Amino acid sequence: MKGFIEFIREQGVMGLAVGFILGGAVSKLVTAFVNDLVNPIVGVFLGRTGELKKVFLQIGSSKILWGDFVSSFIDFAIIAFVVYFGVKILRLETLYKKKGK
Repeated sequence: MKGFIEFIREQGVMGLAVGFILGGAVSKLVTAFVNDLVNPIVGVFLGRTGELKKVFLQIGSSKILWGDFVSSFIDFAIIAFVVYFGVKILRLETLYKKKGK
């Protein structure tokens, strides 16, 4: 058991677990923000009331769901922005140090 606890302390496993849980929570929050606020506003500007995800281009019998792609891209961009500035603000980029230094 002692070796396991040392492994957790040295390798930062607890920090990784906390980051993973917080990342999931931030992802849900950003997805709700995009779906509930951003998509309807963008949909209004595109002349289509409702969700951006439902916007498509009809070619013959095929539907190109470009609105869903744009919505997913906005979601990704916001999450990337939050992670980037979260790391910069908390100065986590310099957190990793090799053992013995």
